[in-house]
Amino acid sequence: MSTEVRVPTLGESVTEATVATWFKKPGDPVAADEMLCELETDKVTVEVPSPVAGTMGEIVAQEGETVGVDALLAMIGAGEAPAPAPKSEPKAEASKVEAVDVMVPALGESVSEATVASWFKKPGDAVAVDEMLCELETDKVSVEVPSPAAGVLGEILAAEGATVQAGGKLAVISGEAGAQAPVVPDAAPAMGGTGGASRDVEDAPSAKKLMAEKGLSRDQVAGSGRDGRIMKEDVQKAGSAPAPQATPAPTAPAQPAQTPRAPSTADDAAREERVRMTKLRQTIARRLKEAQNTAAMLTTYNEADMGGIMELRNEYKDAFEKKHGVKMGFMSFFVKACCHALNEVPEVNAEIDGTDVVYKNYVHMGVAVGTPNGLVVPVLRDAHKMGFAEIEKTIAAMGRRARDGKLSMADMQGGSFTISNGGVYGSLMSSPILNPPQSGILGMHKIQERPMVVKGQIVARPMMYLALSYDHRIVDGKGAVTFLVRVKEALEDPRRLLMDL
Repeated sequence: MSTEVRVPTLGESVTEATVATWFKKPGDPVAADEMLCELETDKVTVEVPSPVAGTMGEIVAQEGETVGVDALLAMIGAGEAPAPAPKSEPKAEASKVEAVDVMVPALGESVSEATVASWFKKPGDAVAVDEMLCELETDKVSVEVPSPAAGVLGEILAAEGATVQAGGKLAVISGEAGAQAPVVPDAAPAMGGTGGASRDVEDAPSAKKLMAEKGLSRDQVAGSGRDGRIMKEDVQKAGSAPAPQATPAPTAPAQPAQTPRAPSTADDAAREERVRMTKLRQTIARRLKEAQNTAAMLTTYNEADMGGIMELRNEYKDAFEKKHGVKMGFMSFFVKACCHALNEVPEVNAEIDGTDVVYKNYVHMGVAVGTPNGLVVPVLRDAHKMGFAEIEKTIAAMGRRARDGKLSMADMQGGSFTISNGGVYGSLMSSPILNPPQSGILGMHKIQERPMVVKGQIVARPMMYLALSYDHRIVDGKGAVTFLVRVKEALEDPRRLLMDL
Protein backbone atom coordinates (compact mmCIF):
# COMPACT_ATOMS: atom_id res chain seq x y z
CA MET A 1 0.00 0.00 0.00
CA SER A 2 1.35 3.44 -0.95
CA THR A 3 1.08 6.68 1.00
CA GLU A 4 0.75 10.06 -0.68
CA VAL A 5 3.13 12.93 0.10
CA ARG A 6 1.31 16.23 -0.37
CA VAL A 7 2.21 19.91 -0.17
CA PRO A 8 1.60 21.12 3.41
CA THR A 9 -0.10 24.39 4.40
CA LEU A 10 2.34 27.12 3.35
CA GLY A 11 1.12 29.94 5.55
CA GLU A 12 -1.37 32.74 5.40
CA SER A 13 -1.88 34.18 1.87
CA VAL A 14 0.66 31.72 0.33
CA THR A 15 -0.98 29.44 -2.22
CA GLU A 16 1.91 27.93 -4.20
CA ALA A 17 5.55 26.93 -3.94
CA THR A 18 8.43 25.78 -6.13
CA VAL A 19 10.04 22.37 -5.59
CA ALA A 20 13.62 23.40 -4.85
CA THR A 21 15.38 20.11 -3.96
CA TRP A 22 14.63 16.45 -3.49
CA PHE A 23 16.74 14.85 -0.74
CA LYS A 24 15.64 11.33 -1.75
CA LYS A 25 15.33 9.50 -5.05
CA PRO A 26 12.98 6.64 -6.03
CA GLY A 27 13.97 3.42 -4.29
CA ASP A 28 15.64 5.11 -1.29
CA PRO A 29 14.53 3.92 2.16
CA VAL A 30 12.91 6.66 4.21
CA ALA A 31 12.03 6.93 7.90
CA ALA A 32 8.94 8.61 9.34
CA ASP A 33 9.49 12.39 9.60
CA GLU A 34 12.70 12.20 7.53
CA MET A 35 12.96 15.21 5.20
CA LEU A 36 12.05 14.34 1.61
CA CYS A 37 12.18 17.64 -0.23
CA GLU A 38 12.42 21.39 0.13
CA LEU A 39 9.76 23.78 -1.17
CA GLU A 40 10.43 27.43 -1.76
CA THR A 41 7.72 30.11 -1.46
CA ASP A 42 8.00 33.87 -1.87
CA LYS A 43 8.32 34.16 1.92
CA VAL A 44 9.94 31.10 3.44
CA THR A 45 11.55 27.77 2.65
CA VAL A 46 9.51 24.74 3.75
CA GLU A 47 10.87 21.22 4.23
CA VAL A 48 8.44 18.33 3.67
CA PRO A 49 8.84 15.30 5.98
CA SER A 50 7.85 11.75 5.15
CA PRO A 51 4.45 10.89 6.68
CA VAL A 52 5.45 7.21 7.11
CA ALA A 53 8.44 4.88 7.00
CA GLY A 54 8.92 2.95 3.76
CA THR A 55 10.53 3.23 0.35
CA MET A 56 10.54 6.30 -1.86
CA GLY A 57 8.28 5.64 -4.81
CA GLU A 58 7.33 7.85 -7.74
CA ILE A 59 8.28 11.54 -7.59
CA VAL A 60 5.32 13.37 -9.15
CA ALA A 61 6.56 16.97 -8.89
CA GLN A 62 10.12 17.42 -10.16
CA GLU A 63 12.62 20.07 -9.05
CA GLY A 64 11.69 23.48 -10.48
CA GLU A 65 7.98 22.71 -10.76
CA THR A 66 5.39 25.00 -9.17
CA VAL A 67 2.86 23.23 -6.94
CA GLY A 68 -0.23 24.37 -5.06
CA VAL A 69 -1.25 23.65 -1.47
CA ASP A 70 -2.23 19.97 -1.00
CA ALA A 71 -0.85 19.01 -4.44
CA LEU A 72 0.61 15.51 -4.79
CA LEU A 73 4.42 15.52 -4.54
CA ALA A 74 5.37 11.83 -4.39
CA MET A 75 4.39 8.36 -3.23
CA ILE A 76 5.89 6.35 -0.36
CA GLY A 77 5.70 2.57 -0.75
CA ALA A 78 5.45 0.25 2.27
CA GLY A 79 8.76 -1.57 1.92
CA GLU A 80 11.09 -3.29 4.36
CA ALA A 81 13.58 -4.70 1.84
CA PRO A 82 16.07 -1.81 1.82
CA ALA A 83 17.00 -2.25 5.48
CA PRO A 84 19.02 -5.53 5.22
CA ALA A 85 20.83 -4.46 2.03
CA PRO A 86 24.27 -4.12 3.72
CA LYS A 87 24.45 -7.95 4.09
CA SER A 88 25.75 -8.36 0.56
CA GLU A 89 28.41 -5.71 1.02
CA PRO A 90 31.95 -6.64 2.10
CA LYS A 91 32.00 -3.55 4.33
CA ALA A 92 29.10 -4.87 6.36
CA GLU A 93 31.11 -4.64 9.57
CA ALA A 94 30.63 -0.90 9.85
CA SER A 95 26.93 -1.21 9.00
CA LYS A 96 26.17 -3.97 11.48
CA VAL A 97 26.54 -1.41 14.19
CA GLU A 98 23.23 0.41 14.02
CA ALA A 99 24.04 4.03 13.21
CA VAL A 100 21.70 6.82 14.22
CA ASP A 101 21.75 10.19 12.49
CA VAL A 102 21.81 13.36 14.58
CA MET A 103 19.58 15.83 12.75
CA VAL A 104 19.00 19.56 13.08
CA PRO A 105 15.71 19.90 15.01
CA ALA A 106 12.82 22.16 14.02
CA LEU A 107 14.09 25.70 14.58
CA GLY A 108 10.76 27.50 14.79
CA GLU A 109 8.47 29.47 12.56
CA SER A 110 10.26 31.35 9.74
CA VAL A 111 13.69 30.08 10.87
CA SER A 112 15.29 27.83 8.25
CA GLU A 113 18.97 27.73 9.21
CA ALA A 114 21.34 27.86 12.16
CA THR A 115 25.07 28.09 12.86
CA VAL A 116 26.87 25.33 14.77
CA ALA A 117 28.16 27.27 17.76
CA SER A 118 29.99 24.53 19.68
CA TRP A 119 30.33 20.76 19.99
CA PHE A 120 30.31 19.38 23.54
CA LYS A 121 31.60 15.99 22.36
CA LYS A 122 34.31 14.86 19.94
CA PRO A 123 34.44 11.77 17.69
CA GLY A 124 35.02 8.63 19.76
CA ASP A 125 33.34 9.99 22.91
CA ALA A 126 30.66 7.83 24.53
CA VAL A 127 27.26 9.53 24.72
CA ALA A 128 24.06 8.75 26.62
CA VAL A 129 20.49 9.21 25.42
CA ASP A 130 19.44 12.90 25.62
CA GLU A 131 22.98 13.99 26.51
CA MET A 132 23.70 17.36 24.89
CA LEU A 133 25.92 17.02 21.82
CA CYS A 134 26.13 20.51 20.40
CA GLU A 135 24.63 23.99 20.48
CA LEU A 136 23.11 25.69 17.45
CA GLU A 137 22.68 29.43 17.19
CA THR A 138 19.83 30.91 15.13
CA ASP A 139 19.01 34.55 14.56
CA LYS A 140 16.57 34.37 17.48
CA VAL A 141 17.52 31.69 20.01
CA SER A 142 20.18 29.13 20.87
CA VAL A 143 19.14 25.48 20.51
CA GLU A 144 20.84 22.55 22.22
CA VAL A 145 20.80 19.25 20.32
CA PRO A 146 20.51 16.09 22.45
CA SER A 147 21.73 12.65 21.44
CA PRO A 148 18.87 10.55 19.99
CA ALA A 149 20.51 7.31 21.18
CA ALA A 150 23.20 5.92 23.43
CA GLY A 151 26.47 4.94 21.74
CA VAL A 152 29.65 6.53 20.45
CA LEU A 153 29.85 9.82 18.59
CA GLY A 154 31.11 8.88 15.16
CA GLU A 155 31.47 11.28 12.28
CA ILE A 156 30.76 14.99 12.83
CA LEU A 157 29.34 16.29 9.55
CA ALA A 158 28.88 19.96 10.49
CA ALA A 159 31.93 21.50 12.13
CA GLU A 160 31.77 24.53 14.43
CA GLY A 161 30.93 27.64 12.44
CA ALA A 162 29.13 25.73 9.67
CA THR A 163 25.64 26.86 8.65
CA VAL A 164 23.05 24.07 8.65
CA GLN A 165 19.46 23.83 7.47
CA ALA A 166 16.49 22.63 9.53
CA GLY A 167 16.36 18.86 9.11
CA GLY A 168 20.00 18.67 7.98
CA LYS A 169 22.39 16.02 9.28
CA LEU A 170 24.83 17.06 12.02
CA ALA A 171 26.58 13.84 13.01
CA VAL A 172 26.29 10.07 13.31
CA ILE A 173 25.98 8.06 16.54
CA SER A 174 27.27 4.49 16.24
CA GLY A 175 25.68 1.85 18.44
CA GLU A 176 28.84 0.23 19.84
CA ALA A 177 31.93 1.53 21.57
CA GLY A 178 34.12 -0.43 19.14
CA ALA A 179 32.84 1.48 16.11
CA GLN A 180 35.44 3.48 14.28
CA ALA A 181 35.21 7.23 14.73
CA PRO A 182 36.21 9.25 11.68
CA VAL A 183 37.93 12.57 12.10
CA VAL A 184 36.03 15.86 11.91
CA PRO A 185 35.89 17.02 8.29
CA ASP A 186 36.24 20.59 7.17
CA ALA A 187 33.12 22.72 7.19
CA ALA A 188 32.95 22.86 3.38
CA PRO A 189 32.00 19.23 2.67
CA ALA A 190 30.15 18.89 5.96
CA MET A 191 26.67 18.91 4.47
CA GLY A 192 27.42 16.46 1.68
CA GLY A 193 25.22 13.59 2.89
CA THR A 194 24.77 10.72 0.46
CA GLY A 195 24.30 12.75 -2.69
CA GLY A 196 27.07 14.04 -4.93
CA ALA A 197 28.75 17.30 -4.07
CA SER A 198 27.52 18.92 -7.25
CA ARG A 199 23.92 18.26 -6.22
CA ASP A 200 24.41 19.81 -2.78
CA VAL A 201 25.55 23.13 -4.20
CA GLU A 202 22.97 23.16 -6.98
CA ASP A 203 21.10 26.46 -6.73
CA ALA A 204 17.32 26.53 -6.40
CA PRO A 205 15.61 26.51 -9.83
CA SER A 206 13.59 29.60 -8.98
CA ALA A 207 16.84 31.35 -7.97
CA LYS A 208 18.46 30.50 -11.32
CA LYS A 209 15.46 31.84 -13.18
CA LEU A 210 15.42 35.07 -11.16
CA MET A 211 19.20 35.56 -11.61
CA ALA A 212 18.74 35.25 -15.38
CA GLU A 213 15.88 37.77 -15.31
CA LYS A 214 17.86 40.26 -13.21
CA GLY A 215 21.12 39.73 -15.13
CA LEU A 216 23.01 38.64 -12.02
CA SER A 217 25.90 36.19 -12.01
CA ARG A 218 26.31 33.55 -9.29
CA ASP A 219 29.28 35.33 -7.66
CA GLN A 220 27.13 38.44 -7.14
CA VAL A 221 24.72 36.58 -4.85
CA ALA A 222 25.48 35.27 -1.36
CA GLY A 223 23.70 31.95 -0.84
CA SER A 224 21.97 31.32 2.50
CA GLY A 225 20.94 27.72 1.73
CA ARG A 226 22.72 24.47 2.41
CA ASP A 227 26.46 24.68 1.51
CA GLY A 228 25.98 28.20 0.18
CA ARG A 229 23.10 27.16 -2.07
CA ILE A 230 21.43 30.23 -3.57
CA MET A 231 17.72 30.57 -2.79
CA LYS A 232 15.13 32.84 -4.38
CA GLU A 233 15.19 35.31 -1.48
CA ASP A 234 19.00 35.65 -1.81
CA VAL A 235 18.59 36.81 -5.42
CA GLN A 236 15.84 39.22 -4.37
CA LYS A 237 18.14 40.74 -1.73
CA ALA A 238 21.03 41.05 -4.18
CA GLY A 239 18.74 42.45 -6.86
CA SER A 240 17.59 45.26 -4.55
CA ALA A 241 21.18 46.46 -4.08
CA PRO A 242 21.62 50.13 -5.13
CA ALA A 243 24.57 49.28 -7.38
CA PRO A 244 23.62 49.39 -11.07
CA GLN A 245 27.22 49.01 -12.31
CA ALA A 246 28.01 45.88 -14.29
CA THR A 247 31.07 45.08 -12.17
CA PRO A 248 30.20 45.77 -8.53
CA ALA A 249 32.50 44.56 -5.80
CA PRO A 250 31.20 41.09 -4.92
CA THR A 251 32.32 41.31 -1.34
CA ALA A 252 29.00 41.70 0.46
CA PRO A 253 26.04 41.60 -1.93
CA ALA A 254 23.63 40.65 0.86
CA GLN A 255 24.26 43.97 2.66
CA PRO A 256 24.09 46.61 -0.09
CA ALA A 257 23.41 49.51 2.26
CA GLN A 258 26.55 48.93 4.30
CA THR A 259 29.03 51.82 4.27
CA PRO A 260 32.62 50.70 3.57
CA ARG A 261 34.86 50.89 6.60
CA ALA A 262 37.52 53.59 6.54
CA PRO A 263 41.07 52.19 6.24
CA SER A 264 43.10 51.86 9.44
CA THR A 265 46.76 52.60 9.87
CA ALA A 266 49.05 49.61 10.31
CA ASP A 267 49.58 50.50 13.96
CA ASP A 268 45.82 50.67 14.64
CA ALA A 269 45.06 47.50 12.67
CA ALA A 270 47.49 45.51 14.82
CA ARG A 271 45.50 46.48 17.93
CA GLU A 272 42.05 45.76 16.50
CA GLU A 273 40.03 42.57 16.77
CA ARG A 274 37.41 41.51 14.26
CA VAL A 275 34.61 39.29 15.63
CA ARG A 276 31.76 37.92 13.52
CA MET A 277 28.32 39.12 14.63
CA THR A 278 26.14 36.41 16.13
CA LYS A 279 22.93 35.49 14.31
CA LEU A 280 20.95 37.11 17.12
CA ARG A 281 22.90 40.38 16.85
CA GLN A 282 22.51 40.41 13.04
CA THR A 283 18.75 39.96 13.41
CA ILE A 284 18.50 42.69 16.05
CA ALA A 285 20.37 45.08 13.75
CA ARG A 286 18.24 44.19 10.74
CA ARG A 287 14.89 44.40 12.54
CA LEU A 288 15.67 47.71 14.23
CA LYS A 289 16.63 49.23 10.89
CA GLU A 290 13.51 47.77 9.28
CA ALA A 291 11.39 49.39 12.00
CA GLN A 292 12.91 52.79 11.27
CA ASN A 293 12.45 52.39 7.52
CA THR A 294 8.88 51.03 7.65
CA ALA A 295 6.99 52.82 10.43
CA ALA A 296 6.25 56.53 10.76
CA MET A 297 7.80 56.41 14.22
CA LEU A 298 7.28 59.19 16.73
CA THR A 299 7.93 59.39 20.49
CA THR A 300 5.94 61.26 23.13
CA TYR A 301 7.11 61.77 26.71
CA ASN A 302 5.66 62.21 30.17
CA GLU A 303 6.82 61.63 33.74
CA ALA A 304 5.32 59.79 36.69
CA ASP A 305 5.71 60.22 40.43
CA MET A 306 6.61 56.72 41.64
CA GLY A 307 6.06 57.56 45.32
CA GLY A 308 2.65 55.84 45.51
CA ILE A 309 3.94 52.53 44.13
CA MET A 310 7.07 52.65 46.29
CA GLU A 311 4.99 53.16 49.45
CA LEU A 312 2.66 50.33 48.44
CA ARG A 313 5.60 47.98 47.81
CA ASN A 314 7.26 48.85 51.11
CA GLU A 315 4.01 48.13 52.96
CA TYR A 316 3.12 44.83 51.32
CA LYS A 317 6.34 43.38 49.83
CA ASP A 318 7.02 40.95 52.72
CA ALA A 319 3.44 39.64 52.85
CA PHE A 320 3.35 39.42 49.04
CA GLU A 321 6.56 37.38 48.87
CA LYS A 322 5.49 35.12 51.74
CA LYS A 323 2.18 34.29 50.06
CA HIS A 324 3.23 34.08 46.42
CA GLY A 325 6.90 33.10 46.65
CA VAL A 326 8.04 35.93 44.40
CA LYS A 327 9.15 39.51 45.04
CA MET A 328 6.87 42.41 44.17
CA GLY A 329 8.66 44.44 41.50
CA PHE A 330 7.73 47.50 39.48
CA MET A 331 7.11 45.61 36.24
CA SER A 332 3.76 44.14 37.30
CA PHE A 333 2.43 47.67 37.94
CA PHE A 334 3.57 48.78 34.49
CA VAL A 335 2.05 45.73 32.78
CA LYS A 336 -1.28 46.30 34.54
CA ALA A 337 -1.19 50.05 33.81
CA CYS A 338 -0.47 49.42 30.10
CA CYS A 339 -3.25 46.83 29.81
CA HIS A 340 -5.62 49.35 31.39
CA ALA A 341 -4.53 52.10 28.96
CA LEU A 342 -4.62 49.80 25.89
CA ASN A 343 -8.25 49.03 26.68
CA GLU A 344 -9.03 52.73 26.29
CA VAL A 345 -6.73 53.36 23.29
CA PRO A 346 -6.94 50.09 21.28
CA GLU A 347 -5.06 51.42 18.24
CA VAL A 348 -1.79 51.30 20.23
CA ASN A 349 -2.39 47.54 20.54
CA ALA A 350 -3.22 47.12 16.82
CA GLU A 351 -1.09 46.53 13.75
CA ILE A 352 -1.20 47.34 10.04
CA ASP A 353 -1.61 44.46 7.59
CA GLY A 354 -1.48 45.81 4.05
CA THR A 355 -4.44 48.18 3.78
CA ASP A 356 -6.15 46.78 6.90
CA VAL A 357 -5.83 47.59 10.58
CA VAL A 358 -5.92 44.52 12.84
CA TYR A 359 -7.38 45.35 16.26
CA LYS A 360 -6.54 42.79 18.95
CA ASN A 361 -9.02 42.03 21.70
CA TYR A 362 -6.24 40.66 23.89
CA VAL A 363 -2.89 41.88 25.21
CA HIS A 364 0.19 39.77 24.58
CA MET A 365 2.75 41.89 26.42
CA GLY A 366 6.37 41.72 25.25
CA VAL A 367 8.94 42.44 27.97
CA ALA A 368 12.41 43.29 26.64
CA VAL A 369 15.18 41.35 28.45
CA GLY A 370 18.90 41.97 28.04
CA THR A 371 21.06 38.84 27.65
CA PRO A 372 24.81 38.38 27.09
CA ASN A 373 24.07 37.84 23.38
CA GLY A 374 21.67 40.74 22.90
CA LEU A 375 18.11 41.86 23.51
CA VAL A 376 15.23 39.36 23.37
CA VAL A 377 11.52 39.99 23.93
CA PRO A 378 9.63 37.11 25.58
CA VAL A 379 5.84 37.49 25.53
CA LEU A 380 3.34 37.35 28.42
CA ARG A 381 0.27 35.91 26.73
CA ASP A 382 -3.12 37.29 27.79
CA ALA A 383 -1.42 39.66 30.22
CA HIS A 384 -4.73 41.49 30.65
CA LYS A 385 -6.08 38.40 32.49
CA MET A 386 -3.10 38.06 34.86
CA GLY A 387 -2.86 39.21 38.46
CA PHE A 388 0.20 40.91 39.96
CA ALA A 389 1.68 37.66 41.33
CA GLU A 390 1.25 35.76 38.06
CA ILE A 391 2.89 38.59 36.11
CA GLU A 392 5.89 38.70 38.47
CA LYS A 393 6.32 34.90 38.37
CA THR A 394 6.08 34.73 34.59
CA ILE A 395 8.54 37.59 34.06
CA ALA A 396 11.03 36.07 36.53
CA ALA A 397 10.83 32.64 34.85
CA MET A 398 11.20 34.07 31.34
CA GLY A 399 14.09 36.28 32.42
CA ARG A 400 15.99 33.23 33.73
CA ARG A 401 15.31 31.27 30.55
CA ALA A 402 16.39 34.23 28.40
CA ARG A 403 19.72 34.59 30.21
CA ASP A 404 20.30 30.81 29.97
CA GLY A 405 19.43 30.80 26.26
CA LYS A 406 16.49 28.45 26.87
CA LEU A 407 13.69 30.53 25.33
CA SER A 408 11.76 28.80 22.56
CA MET A 409 10.46 30.48 19.42
CA ALA A 410 6.91 30.26 20.79
CA ASP A 411 8.00 32.29 23.85
CA MET A 412 8.91 35.26 21.63
CA GLN A 413 6.16 35.31 19.02
CA GLY A 414 2.82 37.05 18.84
CA GLY A 415 3.44 40.11 21.04
CA SER A 416 1.00 42.99 20.57
CA PHE A 417 2.77 45.66 22.71
CA THR A 418 6.22 45.89 24.33
CA ILE A 419 7.70 47.36 27.51
CA SER A 420 11.43 48.12 27.62
CA ASN A 421 13.16 49.02 30.90
CA GLY A 422 16.32 50.98 30.23
CA GLY A 423 16.22 52.19 33.83
CA VAL A 424 17.89 48.98 35.05
CA TYR A 425 21.04 50.19 33.23
CA GLY A 426 20.72 53.74 34.56
CA SER A 427 19.10 55.37 31.52
CA LEU A 428 17.35 58.62 32.47
CA MET A 429 15.58 59.16 29.14
CA SER A 430 15.53 57.46 25.73
CA SER A 431 13.39 56.90 22.63
CA PRO A 432 12.66 53.17 22.27
CA ILE A 433 12.41 51.66 18.78
CA LEU A 434 9.26 49.78 17.75
CA ASN A 435 9.23 46.00 17.61
CA PRO A 436 7.51 45.36 14.21
CA PRO A 437 4.70 44.78 13.44
CA GLN A 438 3.63 46.28 16.76
CA SER A 439 2.46 49.90 16.85
CA GLY A 440 3.65 50.88 20.32
CA ILE A 441 6.45 50.40 22.85
CA LEU A 442 6.73 51.95 26.31
CA GLY A 443 10.16 52.93 27.64
CA MET A 444 10.72 52.86 31.41
CA HIS A 445 13.67 54.73 32.90
CA LYS A 446 15.65 55.34 36.06
CA ILE A 447 13.79 56.56 39.14
CA GLN A 448 15.49 59.74 40.32
CA GLU A 449 14.56 62.23 43.01
CA ARG A 450 13.87 65.65 41.51
CA PRO A 451 12.42 68.88 42.93
CA MET A 452 8.70 69.04 42.16
CA VAL A 453 5.97 71.48 43.14
CA VAL A 454 3.38 69.67 45.29
CA LYS A 455 0.52 71.77 46.72
CA GLY A 456 2.58 74.94 46.32
CA GLN A 457 5.65 73.47 48.01
CA ILE A 458 8.91 72.38 46.39
CA VAL A 459 9.63 68.83 47.53
CA ALA A 460 11.89 66.00 46.37
CA ARG A 461 9.89 63.27 44.67
CA PRO A 462 10.96 59.94 43.06
CA MET A 463 10.25 60.64 39.39
CA MET A 464 10.51 58.50 36.26
CA TYR A 465 10.42 59.69 32.68
CA LEU A 466 8.08 57.65 30.46
CA ALA A 467 8.48 57.42 26.67
CA LEU A 468 5.95 55.98 24.21
CA SER A 469 7.20 55.37 20.68
CA TYR A 470 4.32 54.70 18.29
CA ASP A 471 3.54 54.24 14.61
CA HIS A 472 1.95 57.49 13.48
CA ARG A 473 0.37 55.70 10.50
CA ILE A 474 -2.15 54.09 12.84
CA VAL A 475 -1.89 56.01 16.14
CA ASP A 476 -2.76 59.71 16.19
CA GLY A 477 -1.07 62.15 18.54
CA LYS A 478 -4.20 62.41 20.68
CA GLY A 479 -4.35 58.63 21.15
CA ALA A 480 -0.64 58.40 22.02
CA VAL A 481 -0.81 61.20 24.59
CA THR A 482 -4.04 59.80 26.08
CA PHE A 483 -2.40 56.37 26.45
CA LEU A 484 0.65 57.78 28.23
CA VAL A 485 -1.48 59.96 30.54
CA ARG A 486 -3.57 56.90 31.54
CA VAL A 487 -0.37 54.97 32.32
CA LYS A 488 0.91 57.91 34.39
CA GLU A 489 -2.37 58.16 36.33
CA ALA A 490 -2.42 54.43 37.10
CA LEU A 491 1.20 54.49 38.31
CA GLU A 492 0.76 57.55 40.50
CA ASP A 493 -2.43 56.17 42.06
CA PRO A 494 -2.51 52.34 41.76
CA ARG A 495 -5.99 52.31 43.35
CA ARG A 496 -7.34 53.38 39.94
CA LEU A 497 -6.42 49.92 38.61
CA LEU A 498 -8.63 48.27 41.22
CA MET A 499 -11.57 50.52 40.42
CA ASP A 500 -11.03 50.41 36.63
CA LEU A 501 -10.75 54.19 36.34
